Amino acid sequence: MISYWQQENGVLVKKEKEQIDSNSSLWIDARSVTGSDITELETEYKIDHEQLLDILDPDELSRIEKEDETDYVLAIVRLPVFQPSADVSYFAAPVGALIFKNTIITICWTDCEVLRDLSENRIRDLKLTDFPAFIMRILSRADFMYLRYLKEINRRTNSIQAELQESVSNSELIQLLNMQKSLTFFTTSLKSNHLLLQKIRRTRLLKLDEDDQDWLDDVEIDNKQAMEMADTYSAITSGTMEAFASVISNNMNMVMKKLTGITIVLTVATFITSFWGMNIRLPWSKADSWTGFFVISGICALASTISFLIVNRRQDKVKLMKK
Repeated sequence: MISYWQQENGVLVKKEKEQIDSNSSLWIDARSVTGSDITELETEYKIDHEQLLDILDPDELSRIEKEDETDYVLAIVRLPVFQPSADVSYFAAPVGALIFKNTIITICWTDCEVLRDLSENRIRDLKLTDFPAFIMRILSRADFMYLRYLKEINRRTNSIQAELQESVSNSELIQLLNMQKSLTFFTTSLKSNHLLLQKIRRTRLLKLDEDDQDWLDDVEIDNKQAMEMADTYSAITSGTMEAFASVISNNMNMVMKKLTGITIVLTVATFITSFWGMNIRLPWSKADSWTGFFVISGICALASTISFLIVNRRQDKVKLMKK
């Protein structure tokens, strides 16, 4: 869907295409775009088709560039996205910003909180007449949302850990794995945005004034903070998953030891009954049938008891050695 926005009295106002003032700066917001939306933008604004494909690629990294044959500067920024219905609720998506002389176009294959904040005037001191400052506000808001989502991921991870401590189940382990995936996506995107910030500072593709330079410094600080937080949470979550994997393995070993002990005890009794069941002459074969039954049962019980005590004694020795 394509929306057109212009600023009136410091507030972004949505416009119909025929209501656009050609003398004022224009923001074209293309979110959850369809094939017809892409064709319309490509035809009307002479956007390079390959660059549009890059913007719509979910794995595209952040960058800024300008081709000699184009009239715009392309900046791709990775923004955080939260979709509760998805298996991996938190991830990052590339947003392409095409900066013309009097128009800026943002294109994204999905929707995200940062773009909604822009269109709903939740970002202070936003000036549509200053496109470099506009990009800085997007980057600053992106860092803010990264930090918020990271805190939410940490809270959800702690909740899942508490549930796993009571009983280990597949659903909680899958949720923990999805949280780890989200942290990996965020870490990669934050590092990509960090490289973009460095390139903006080194090059002159965006003409930054003194205020924009101050904003860029603040954005870099927030970006580093988000990267450190993501790395920390990712390391904690990885350690937690390894710990629970060790617990599951240890529980499995304990179950196998118990089953092995039971098998040994039953094997002795099975050996005795099998020996007395062979088709050869054996003691008490001519006696009353109940006599042989009680004798064999008593021998099996005695042998099983002795085997059980031996197995338990060995397990106790192993426990003492571990302590």
